[in-house]
Amino acid sequence: MRTPIIAGNWKMNNTIKDALELVNGIKSQELNKDVEAVVCVPFTAIRDVKEALDGTNIKLGAQNMHWEENGAYTGEVSPLMLKELEVEYCIIGHSERRQYFNETDDTVNKKIKSALAHGIKPIVCVGETLEEREAQKAEEVVKNQVVKGFKDISEEDIENIVIAYEPIWAIGTGKTASSDDANAMCKFIRETIGELYGDIKENIRIQYGGSVKPNNIKELMEKSDIDGALVGGASLKSDDFVKLVNY
Repeated sequence: MRTPIIAGNWKMNNTIKDALELVNGIKSQELNKDVEAVVCVPFTAIRDVKEALDGTNIKLGAQNMHWEENGAYTGEVSPLMLKELEVEYCIIGHSERRQYFNETDDTVNKKIKSALAHGIKPIVCVGETLEEREAQKAEEVVKNQVVKGFKDISEEDIENIVIAYEPIWAIGTGKTASSDDANAMCKFIRETIGELYGDIKENIRIQYGGSVKPNNIKELMEKSDIDGALVGGASLKSDDFVKLVNY
């Protein structure tokens, strides 16, 4: 049985003051203990949010990391730095990183390996553009991202990875893939993992992301191959995030 996982990606939002108000609003409410709740916060707020989360079941995540432990990489944050702050999850390969910061399948692969080596669980994002979907290339694109991103990742390590299917055309646009379309792609991703790793595919958690809101989360979570959600805007309001976890 795969444990559902709802992860909030705060993106470049919230000062430390705002972050604490948000996380305190979340933890003040009853959360479904059978669902894993994760907040992926800006680097500047990690230490303060970690302290605020102590004693709760809410997990802490970062939004990016470099694959090297240290070096001349101005402006980057290393896995050692995240580990010191007791970060459990890290989003890797988000479409915004790919689009704006030249992230590639190769750098995604390096980051996944580095995160795993340091005991950080990657939330690995894959997804197609609207043009690729309309050209009937969605499965080809997503499969390519999975195969290249997971190159030389062992069977033992794969179970510590969460995959987030995020159709790029649905991120922050208000558009959402239908629950059937989202599930079909999540199932396709699971089949791709099966080709690479065999029956272990049934243990891998696959999230959907893309304008997920309290009014559509239940329908998505009822699907066979959707194990959670990676949520942007709806994770910035405590009441909305709680509703997602308590779907």
